[in-house]
Amino acid sequence: MKISPSLKLVLATAVVILCWAYSPVGIHIGLEGYSPGHLALLRFLIASVFMVGIALVAGISLPRWRDMPWLLVLGFFAIALHHVSLNYGQQGLSAGASSVLAQSAPIFSTLIAFFWLKEPVSAWRWSCVVLGLVGALLVVVGDRGLGSIQPQGLLVLLAAFSWGLYFVLQRRFSGRHGLLTTTCYMVWGGTLLLMVYTPGLAQAAVQASWRVNLAVLLLGLFPSALAYLAWAYVLARVEVSRASIAMYLIPPVAMLLAAIVLGETLRSGVVLGAAVVLGSVMAMQLEGRFGKNASARVMNDEAPV
Repeated sequence: MKISPSLKLVLATAVVILCWAYSPVGIHIGLEGYSPGHLALLRFLIASVFMVGIALVAGISLPRWRDMPWLLVLGFFAIALHHVSLNYGQQGLSAGASSVLAQSAPIFSTLIAFFWLKEPVSAWRWSCVVLGLVGALLVVVGDRGLGSIQPQGLLVLLAAFSWGLYFVLQRRFSGRHGLLTTTCYMVWGGTLLLMVYTPGLAQAAVQASWRVNLAVLLLGLFPSALAYLAWAYVLARVEVSRASIAMYLIPPVAMLLAAIVLGETLRSGVVLGAAVVLGSVMAMQLEGRFGKNASARVMNDEAPV
């Protein structure tokens, strides 16, 4: 039976959502047997091997030597700093709350663009930023209660900031290479930087249970590799502003997976905060598509791997 192009697009989008929604659940399980640094390194060693196979099949181009430093910088923010911060932060947050805060990256992209790149930001976008930060606070407080907030949980916001900064830098780098080529070298560069966590990794892998190692294997194959291939397929056929709308389904699906796999309870404060955060990010995009300022730039940050 021949699958229609529209159905292929829907299936590819569903793969992206499921893969990235699994990420906080897999991290939660992986942290049972690995330190945050070891977990990040092993996850992307697996992803790197997978990407080598894809690169050989797809025949990606070699980057120019002058682009190598930029690819390492992208790898540092998108892979190394983002995922180490995310892993440390999730030690103090539930998987569901972590998935919501990770989606706040566009808020930080707006702040970075204003303060660093001196790009104009409308009053509408400023209100979205403030609303999004309030939503993030609601998520943190609602997850564990005001008296039980663990400071390390705030590192998830550092991970979101790192992803937002990566996206701002990536915009300056886009156009030189295709999405698949950039992703491969970014993953390899980030993995190279994570090699500082090599000592003790082999021993941790031997001591970890099969359940933990299976979770890490899935993390490396699906959210870190396969999801990017599916995302590249979607972006090649749909404009980014339309495709990114589907990314708002990631936190609800992640919360559902966390409830099923981890037995997490959906807290009303987290759900309310999630609605505020996702609503503020979506409102940013609506300004770019329907607002009075037709030239406004929409920051459609891809979801974190």
